[in-house]
Amino acid sequence: TAPKIKSVIWAPDGSKVAILCKYGIVIADRQLEQLCSISDNVRIKSGAWDVSPTGGTANQLFVYATLHHVKYVLPSGDTGTIRTLDHPLYAMRVVKDQLFCLDREARPRVISIDTTEARFKLALANKRYGQVMHMVKHSRLCGRAIVAYLQSKGFPEVALHFVRDPRTRFRLALACGNIEAAMESAFALEQQAENEGKESGRDVWGELGSEALRQGNHQVVEMSYQRTKDFDRLSFLYLLTGDTEKLRKMLKIANMRQDIMGRYHNALLLGDVTERVQVLEQSGNLALAYVCAVMHGLSDDAERIKIAIETNEGTVDGLMDKIETTGKSGGRLLQPPTPIVRADNWPTLEVQKTTLEDLSAAQPDPEEVAYTETAAVPDSGVSANDWDDGAFDDAAGPAKSTGAVAAAAAATDDYDFGDDGDWGDDLDDLGDLGEPDAPKEAPKDEMAGLQDVSDDSTFQMPSAGRPPAGCWVANSSHAADHIAAGGSASAMQLLNRQIAASNFAVLKGTMMGCYLGSTMSVPGVPGSPSMNMPLLRNDKEGHPGAGSLPRTSLHMEDLVAGIRNGYRFFQGGKFNDSKASFQDVLTKIPLVVTDNKTEASEMKEMLEICREYITAIRIKGAMSEVAGDPVRSTELSAYFTHCNLQAVHLLLALRSAMGTAFKHKNFIVAAGFARRLLELPDMSSERNAELRIKATKVLQKSEQMARNEHEINYDESSSFTIDCRDFVPVMAGQPSVKCSFCGSTYADQKMKNQECSICGVSAVGVQTIGLVTGS
Repeated sequence: TAPKIKSVIWAPDGSKVAILCKYGIVIADRQLEQLCSISDNVRIKSGAWDVSPTGGTANQLFVYATLHHVKYVLPSGDTGTIRTLDHPLYAMRVVKDQLFCLDREARPRVISIDTTEARFKLALANKRYGQVMHMVKHSRLCGRAIVAYLQSKGFPEVALHFVRDPRTRFRLALACGNIEAAMESAFALEQQAENEGKESGRDVWGELGSEALRQGNHQVVEMSYQRTKDFDRLSFLYLLTGDTEKLRKMLKIANMRQDIMGRYHNALLLGDVTERVQVLEQSGNLALAYVCAVMHGLSDDAERIKIAIETNEGTVDGLMDKIETTGKSGGRLLQPPTPIVRADNWPTLEVQKTTLEDLSAAQPDPEEVAYTETAAVPDSGVSANDWDDGAFDDAAGPAKSTGAVAAAAAATDDYDFGDDGDWGDDLDDLGDLGEPDAPKEAPKDEMAGLQDVSDDSTFQMPSAGRPPAGCWVANSSHAADHIAAGGSASAMQLLNRQIAASNFAVLKGTMMGCYLGSTMSVPGVPGSPSMNMPLLRNDKEGHPGAGSLPRTSLHMEDLVAGIRNGYRFFQGGKFNDSKASFQDVLTKIPLVVTDNKTEASEMKEMLEICREYITAIRIKGAMSEVAGDPVRSTELSAYFTHCNLQAVHLLLALRSAMGTAFKHKNFIVAAGFARRLLELPDMSSERNAELRIKATKVLQKSEQMARNEHEINYDESSSFTIDCRDFVPVMAGQPSVKCSFCGSTYADQKMKNQECSICGVSAVGVQTIGLVTGS
């Protein structure tokens, strides 16, 4: 709903629309489904969509002006203030860091704006982590607002790169589980407290110890307990890690501190009966000391204590009669468990650092580099003659990629690398690559012969050029370009060689769309047939001639829309519709041509997303078929949680698996699911309060029972992949075969050369070059 609509502004590509109201803005898609809605306290004057060719903000960033501010809004609902205004302005166009607008006298103005914060939030929402880390490294992102935003979105590891305050860094490091960074901040806080003459923060080391204990890093736990002087926890830690030598030192420390309870606890953990008898005797508990000595066969100590009791007009008669020595409730010798393995730290699975954690390994995003290298125009009150169509054409024209810039730079410089040396001439014997050996001749001037007309006035027909379809096939190795040229046989041969495609029936509709979308029919003069005109994708700077490539009907936006539909159906429990959406994306991916490496990596990530979600949906269907089998249903629910799903969908999977395991009395497995569920960031929100309470109760009950009713084929601590046919774990190092296209894993070697169960396109176990994403 949008009350009191003032104006409607469509994005240039027609994918989104901004509905401006008096005090609010509604962003919707082309089906008018609301994406977000924001409200402002000040009346909104105007707005415009960003049309920058680089930076990734085109048709994604909406800039609007109020009485005194220029602000922005993203389709995700994030908003912010860009700059203040001295006088009201009316936004007309946004290109890079320039806002073209009109003042109240209808005079054109160009003002500079800084959209770094908006581009950062947009890149984070679109999971373009290379661009995110490039902006963290080269942009001036700071302030509590951006740190709070990153924490609320679940990215504390990003804020950790540019926050310098020790206490804030400590909180962020704990939130993302970075023990090393948390230790550095804890030492800095301790040094800062000593310089100010204050006590070192006991709570800081306590929180660090709790997080390190959760990760199994008991060396950091030991240091934290030592600094907080938490001797009881330290003794228990030494017991768990099997460090008996340090446990004996704790006994000596308790003796020096004259800590009676500490001495007794350490003696109990060490199994030192003599020390326990001495502690009881020195604390005045002579009767207990006598009973302890008799029960453990210390006759000399028992006789001495008996004399002490009788000296104080006491008696030991009847003391032993009160203690049962037989039966289940009888006394037993208490001895600590013998340590079997003494390791530095508890074993953990190696987790590779993500791009958001490793700043040095982050690859710069090409669009962001091109964006930052473009010089911004300063504020100026330009005249109407300067604000013409040519200025818009220059601003909105296609930006050269970094590869083109590098090629141009290489063309202007004369690099002399000498001879080839030991590299040899390995490229001389590659055979026929489809290019002529002789150098290309200069283009022939067809009009040069007009002055040399022969006497017989014969007419020489100029040589015919190559048709566009022939150029497309010769210039590209992508199947989509061959389909657009009508070469279905060569396209299918390419797909078979690249991804081992064998079932082309599922690709028929997509291939027909590529063929029909590469040309358009232009009506001719009356009485003549229509003309077919080829549509080119590389004719932005003029006709490419023999180097032309066709314009395909499928783009990255189509894949993103399919992924979002699959997410929406999955969230609503419509698993058949969700599976159909993800399979539709899988059939489109082989025929999508990407423009750069960033899009290529995003498309491969979409391929993995489709594979994981289709596997999860098939496992969900198998769970309903074996609902009466407690063993198999528990196994399938466990495998369901190991599919790489979004956090909100993983929450639903863990909730279902926890309930299944608990219902079938597999309490150890149920406890593992409850712990994983409670560790999710979304569990801290208010809408999941009831689920958080239920998971806590399940965890407590499961820890009390601590047994599995059934033996299942599942180990939470092991690293494995899921067999996409039989739904069983395939351990690391176990022989398996994979699909050449989607990467699905199969343990049965008989699946080799069989059709993949996930994508239904390629054969399993065929070694190929892999998916080709560009021409």
